[in-house]
Amino acid sequence: MTLAQRALERLQAWPDLTAGPASCGTGRALRSVRDEIIHFHSDRDVDLHLTRRAIQRFHYDLSGSSAIHLVPGSCWLTVHLDCEADIDLLLTLVSSALKAHQTRPAAGEREPRSAGCNFHRVTVLPRDAVAGG
Repeated sequence: MTLAQRALERLQAWPDLTAGPASCGTGRALRSVRDEIIHFHSDRDVDLHLTRRAIQRFHYDLSGSSAIHLVPGSCWLTVHLDCEADIDLLLTLVSSALKAHQTRPAAGEREPRSAGCNFHRVTVLPRDAVAGG
């Protein structure tokens, strides 16, 4: 079983998430009552839908992780699953995403309709290649 399959299996047990096809046309999605939250695109790559506010709040921590890839202007981030700790990180981020999507932003803070997830907008290199070795 791949890391993405393990993560999907664990997340499908969450009562606030329902499975279905990803709106981008590739892979499986889990959604809340309001929004698609996560897309499983491959055995290792997952796109997670956060709000702009949540990404801004966690930006420093998110950008410090080698498992997370941010696309400027996107409400989605890509998580590359290389180990069990990455699954734990993903589950924590999904919890944050669910909380962020529960409250509607004020009228002046509404997010524009997202261009979709980061599929085909992020190229993930293996961690050892990034580290130079």
